[in-house]
Amino acid sequence: MQAPIALKSPFLAEALLAGGPAEDRAAKMLLYGRFVGSWEGQVIVHEAGGVRRETSAEVHFGWVLSGQAVQDVWIAPSRHARKPTDQDRMYGTTLRVYDPQSDLWHITWIDPVRQAYNRMTGRKVGEDIVQEYRSEQGARCQWLFTEITPDSFHWISRDSADEGKTWSVRAEFLLRRRRPA
Repeated sequence: MQAPIALKSPFLAEALLAGGPAEDRAAKMLLYGRFVGSWEGQVIVHEAGGVRRETSAEVHFGWVLSGQAVQDVWIAPSRHARKPTDQDRMYGTTLRVYDPQSDLWHITWIDPVRQAYNRMTGRKVGEDIVQEYRSEQGARCQWLFTEITPDSFHWISRDSADEGKTWSVRAEFLLRRRRPA
């Protein structure tokens, strides 16, 4: 006889979530740690031929792995604003780990809805955060956090086929911090 399958692991959240950044790197962890909490807003997808698609979005950031990483979940359309006929367009997670040796962030994005898997590095550039990787076709891809305030930020996905001389914007999130009711 097979053992029953547990629908929830009572220990996963306890093992995964952390109450704050690891002490030995707390100042550096705030690059992404300032986003810890919940966010809501719009996602704009720029498709070929100038077609623009817009929908609601929600994003949740938290401290994980003994405070040595920041993890988030990006959902579009947002769960509270979707209609019964809406399907997930995005439901993925990012794990961001600071590397004190290289003073860089190692970042992995996974979205099972779109079967997207990206590995990149991140760093502070001026007042922005720039994450970068190469697509399978060799294009230079960036994900930017810009216009960052305590209560809002603009996230941009863009790519360049000419090493950054010109950029094509693929998607944007315009998010504001969600306050408890």
